[in-house]
Amino acid sequence: SEENIKNFNAKNAGLVAIDPKNGQLLVMVGSRDYFDTENEGNFNVTTSPNRQPGSAFKPFVYATAFEKGFTPETTVFDLQTQFDTNCDPDGKPREGTPPEYICYTPTNYDEIYRGPITLREALAQSINIPAIKTLYLAGLRDSLRTAQKMGITSLTDINKYGLTLVLGGGEVSLVEMTSAYSVFANEGKKNQVAAILRVEDKKGVVLEEFKKREEVAISQEIALTISDILSDNQARSPAFGERSYLYFDERDVAAKTGTTNNYIDAWVVGYTPSIAVGAWAGNNDYTPMEKKVAGFIIAPLWNAFMREALKDVPNEPFKKPTK
Repeated sequence: SEENIKNFNAKNAGLVAIDPKNGQLLVMVGSRDYFDTENEGNFNVTTSPNRQPGSAFKPFVYATAFEKGFTPETTVFDLQTQFDTNCDPDGKPREGTPPEYICYTPTNYDEIYRGPITLREALAQSINIPAIKTLYLAGLRDSLRTAQKMGITSLTDINKYGLTLVLGGGEVSLVEMTSAYSVFANEGKKNQVAAILRVEDKKGVVLEEFKKREEVAISQEIALTISDILSDNQARSPAFGERSYLYFDERDVAAKTGTTNNYIDAWVVGYTPSIAVGAWAGNNDYTPMEKKVAGFIIAPLWNAFMREALKDVPNEPFKKPTK
């Protein structure tokens, strides 16, 4: 919208909605206005595989940690941490390391460090330091494998990603992110994204027809655990407030935001058991937006669409995980 250009220097936006139960593409909005070439209109940003997901990538890593036996109640320390062994705890290169060496000392978005925190709180509030520690526990290779099994096909070279993977350092598309989240919505079962239901020739002979092909990508228990955390309004309230754009009265809706640290991409991906919706804002030419969190840029658009969409789908609560 004009408001996003004025307030956030975000000229473009995209939105995708998928039915998690069969993978059928319900909505695809590839830009604000296809014919508005001045504002990068004639380009479908939802299928562009070159956008960084920011914190929206975190659930795949937490799911991998849960597969390995860690739980939402597992506690890690949210403290300033030097993750690079070539550096001392203060973030200075150790003796024998070139003085211009850049140490990896990531920060939390609010620069607050909370001490001991559960994985539930850390994921719900999207806190960076515990997420990186969770990637340590889950393992880079296995976290990438989880994302790939769930439908993230763009991340192919493990050597390109380090600990920044959990903060969204890889490049993906909005379609595949929404599709992968729909696996959480569908209790761990994956359906390929389907854009075409049927093709007929001029005589009405069916040349091609949609067939549901569902396969298990992650266990039901892990999917239900992620949905339980991402729909836990109490757990996310310290970061987002009690009545944020992620919250819906009398509805179970799981949601996750993501902003890249250079403010080039802003995301919200969320779902119920019946619909998965991903929305993105930014600029096709990778110009940075104003330094505001994603909640202020794309969440209102995502929320407005979700409110309308929920009128047409059943009110299904998420099943509770058994543990």
